[in-house]
Amino acid sequence: MIRPPRPMARRAALSAAVMVTLVAAGAPSPAPLGIGDRLFPHLGNPGYDVRAYDIAFDYSGSNREPLRAVTSIDARATESLSRLNLDFARGEVRSVEVNGEPARFRTVGEDLAVTPAEPVADGAPLRMRIAHTSSTRGSDGGWLRTEDGLAMANQPDAAHRVFPCNDHPSDKARFTFRITTPPGLTAVASGLRLSGEDADRGISGEGTGRAPGRKPRAADGRTTWTYRGVHPMAPELAQVSIGRSAVIGREGPHDLPMRDVVPAADRGRLGRWLAKTPAQISWMESKVGPYPFENYGVLIAAAETGFELETQTLSLFERGLFTDSRYPEPYVESVMVHELAHQWFGDSVSPERWTDLWLNEAHATWYEALYAEEKADVSLTERMRQAYASSDGWRAEGGPPADPKVPDPGSKISIFRPIAYDGSALVLYALRERIGTAAFDRLQRAWVTRHRDSHASTADFIALASEISGKDQSGFLRPWLYATKTPPMPGHPEWRSERHGTGIGTLLGPVLHPGKHR
Repeated sequence: MIRPPRPMARRAALSAAVMVTLVAAGAPSPAPLGIGDRLFPHLGNPGYDVRAYDIAFDYSGSNREPLRAVTSIDARATESLSRLNLDFARGEVRSVEVNGEPARFRTVGEDLAVTPAEPVADGAPLRMRIAHTSSTRGSDGGWLRTEDGLAMANQPDAAHRVFPCNDHPSDKARFTFRITTPPGLTAVASGLRLSGEDADRGISGEGTGRAPGRKPRAADGRTTWTYRGVHPMAPELAQVSIGRSAVIGREGPHDLPMRDVVPAADRGRLGRWLAKTPAQISWMESKVGPYPFENYGVLIAAAETGFELETQTLSLFERGLFTDSRYPEPYVESVMVHELAHQWFGDSVSPERWTDLWLNEAHATWYEALYAEEKADVSLTERMRQAYASSDGWRAEGGPPADPKVPDPGSKISIFRPIAYDGSALVLYALRERIGTAAFDRLQRAWVTRHRDSHASTADFIALASEISGKDQSGFLRPWLYATKTPPMPGHPEWRSERHGTGIGTLLGPVLHPGKHR
């Protein structure tokens, strides 16, 4: 995720006590659970592993009315379960079924506590069907209201405000979306559009090919659009767009299917920006290897979001980024590359815990800055020097890159601070200075290859850096990642960091005003 400058104003071990609560007969009243994430302690749920989601939304035509929805979940129990939790908030639950039988349910905090009619054995299939509504109210993530419909902005902790799920990036699954809309509206979602027999298959179906060209199924003037992802996805990366949209198809490198989604009225003036994406994909492939998913595209929303977001296969951008002439062209292109880079770093390779967020944002910021250097002659070294000068201040404000500060009691955390962006890219710069460019480039490629379609941790990165460089890098990297004070920069003993810093990252160094990231 990235927030550009705005000219107008941008599974840890579960405790034994909790597990006993989960599985014991005659367990006490349900309570919110979590998998032990330090930053989001109630996100994710123990006892099962989700394999697939099949989510149906019925949109009335008003983005102020809740959507009727059915979420079907195909999972496998990893413990004996007499009760289980799902993350879900802001919707009304009408019914829950577990393995085809009605189940009791109760809302507790932002969890949906479910008691199956029969306990589920360890290792047994776990199929859940939840009939519910999906609310579009609220301003802290989930559905994003646009001028003509809706889009999703679920990062980091808001997917469960749209649909019931195991809302943590360490439990990735394949997704199918079925969106029914009134006449005149178009729905697009992460993955490939299906029709015919492929669209009719359930969550265990294997149909993942390109739609054969038939129109989506229609009844009573309403249209159902079906999309399915080939690769597993974290719930926070899901995207559904509904609106009066133009969908622009093109081919990317190696015949990669591409589709961009824009407000129909803006198709003409946005076309020149959309045409840049294939070359940007080729540039990223030259750095880290093949694009990791089945398709890609840009979703431009008619809304003021204050951020851009790397939703899987369909990155979300606010329209103003492309239409406000005060954003220089090199800046806009670099922001596009930032979200594109996330398809490798953050989407294909997801963080194991939210304290590993720096792995997402450091790499996306790195390739954003490298692209600016190669394409717009903006020095990466100068940008890193400026980041170094502010690094101690950023660490004081938000904590070190791999050890972000937790929120004050009763406060909501913001993990998208400057230390996660330029402050974390600085760690990569220091590592490249230490091990050399050739080893660093091998590390980048090995990272996205070894952990593709999975999740990985800071410890995994340190181990791989040590393996690739042929030398234990833990003693070097741990201070860079966990110390409250920024270590000396290899090759640049003259660089100094001030605790006061600027408090804000720079996006294209001296070219732009400081960029505020989220």
